[in-house]
Amino acid sequence: MTSEGTFCLVLHSHLPWLPHHGSWPVGEEWLYQAWAHSYLPVVELLRRFAGEGRRDVLTLGVTPVLAAQLDDPYSLRTFHEWLGHWQLRALHASTLWRGQPVLRELGAAEHRAALHATEDLETQWRHGFSPILRSLVDAATIELIGGPLTHPFQPLLDERIRAFALRSGLDDTGLRIGHRPAGIWAPECGYAPGMEDGYAAAGVERFLVDGPSLRGDTSAARTVGSSDVVCFGRDLEVTYRVWSPKAGYPGHANYRDFHTWAHEVGMKPSRVTGHQVAPPDKAPYEPALAADTLRLHVKDFVDTVVTRLRRLRARNGKEALVVAAYDTELFGHWWHEGPAWLDGILRALPEAGVRVTTLRGALEAGHLGPPVDLPASSWGSGKDWRVWDGEQVADMVEDNAALQRRLLAVRPGPLRDPVLDLAVNEAMLALSSDWAFMVTKDSAADYARRRARVHTERFGAVLRGERPLPLEDRVFGQLDARLL
Repeated sequence: MTSEGTFCLVLHSHLPWLPHHGSWPVGEEWLYQAWAHSYLPVVELLRRFAGEGRRDVLTLGVTPVLAAQLDDPYSLRTFHEWLGHWQLRALHASTLWRGQPVLRELGAAEHRAALHATEDLETQWRHGFSPILRSLVDAATIELIGGPLTHPFQPLLDERIRAFALRSGLDDTGLRIGHRPAGIWAPECGYAPGMEDGYAAAGVERFLVDGPSLRGDTSAARTVGSSDVVCFGRDLEVTYRVWSPKAGYPGHANYRDFHTWAHEVGMKPSRVTGHQVAPPDKAPYEPALAADTLRLHVKDFVDTVVTRLRRLRARNGKEALVVAAYDTELFGHWWHEGPAWLDGILRALPEAGVRVTTLRGALEAGHLGPPVDLPASSWGSGKDWRVWDGEQVADMVEDNAALQRRLLAVRPGPLRDPVLDLAVNEAMLALSSDWAFMVTKDSAADYARRRARVHTERFGAVLRGERPLPLEDRVFGQLDARLL
């Protein structure tokens, strides 16, 4: 069969550090929902592909701070308890809804899913995420990409702190799985001219930018500036078929509605029904309707990719590349049917003559274009830095700049100092890009401001000797302040 071209799926897995920082509605609940509904099913899908001998299925980004949570003994124990509560809630739902056959079956299905997730955690995940991740890398099922320690917005960091966060993040991944990633998902796809030199110094060979950074010409990877570091751009024409700022498959009327809760059982019983339909008026979720729609959306996506590749080949006179990139949490957590859709497209695309591979595999297939000079950019609103550097978060930007100055003023001695290590750990947590994002987007803004403030205050308190060394936020046990 003649190849239509090359397709790369890139998934970015990230949550800020959440253990011991509240539970509901923001905090540990966020972690457990994403773990149960995205990380477990996506990993199960990848293990299934590994068992079939499939190689280079997709490129998976896992941030060090997320890996730390999924390996953490406290998180594993409390997630197990959360899964037990999920079982109980589902049983209660089945009883509460016994007079409504569609909802009663939904409760029963939830109970089966909770039991399956519990069994998965107790068997495959009992030692955390890293052993599973390593097995997928060793089997070449996935290409793993990493990133800086706590997902900071790199363009706003001092170059020394930026280098420290990136190098320490790559080292952390190397310790966890025995492979130091050659690629990264730059947090928020944030880029400032010249950052490729820091990437080269850290051993990074490739990274992601958003499509507009390449002025929409994402049909091949490009070396950046005068470096050998390669950037890949998200193809928004294809990517936005699934999820865009305005539309996408998950909003279809037959899919499960993310926003409508039956709070008495902590479940989502409705389908989207219609965007103007009030939550009490939404129709019950029916899996059979969703499955029929899903098949149509798998076909639509495959047709979109093939059409795009053919058009690019006609324009450029050679096989082209399409990169579609998303947050992993979209699949299952935000979009209930997402994992099944992933399985569908990853099987259907090769049948349609499309080469499915990783970013590394795309380079091996020859998809490398001429060098490019990139503008300052991100994948946020406006494709610039406004989400993390705008008027709404000007005070946070100023606080982070002051924190960085204090951090750079720390002078470690020749021996490792656990107090300084912990102080640096707190500073890294304060510099997470998530806090500014949540404020700008008005998503649990109070929680985000509190988290940034708490870690900044702890940084100072630890340095002054006013705070004992707490274990709960010692996220990176190997973090060494001397490397600053």
